[in-house]
Amino acid sequence: MSEATTDHDQHEPDWPIRPCEMYKEEYKDCTSFRARFHQYFIYGETLDCTQWKKDYDNCVRWTRDKNVKACKELTESEKKRFNDRMRAHYRNNVWEKRSEPPEDWNKPLPEWMQKNYQGTYLDFKSVEFKKGAGTEERTLCIIL
Repeated sequence: MSEATTDHDQHEPDWPIRPCEMYKEEYKDCTSFRARFHQYFIYGETLDCTQWKKDYDNCVRWTRDKNVKACKELTESEKKRFNDRMRAHYRNNVWEKRSEPPEDWNKPLPEWMQKNYQGTYLDFKSVEFKKGAGTEERTLCIIL
């Protein structure tokens, strides 16, 4: 047994690991013609998708062999991906972050907006919902 798998009984991932198929799908999507076209259109170049492939391989090694090194690499990759995604949120200095909604968050809409709202499909469905119509259980016919 290799060093990487000796202490797998004591090790549990400290970060959520996705199902392996998700990493495979992300890699497949990232390398598809459509994604490559989109990447080139947005960034002027194609993106490096190899991390998704590495993550898939590490996920398979973790789930199949309980390889601790693969698990650690995968969790580090997930942490990095999360931090990269949240970087703009953490660096935001434009919007004031709040701990609770404003006191008047559910006040009525302005009169001009209520007039625009009248007679719309959303208004019709809202009235229907308030009356309780359309809440009966629906049954679906599924042919297997």
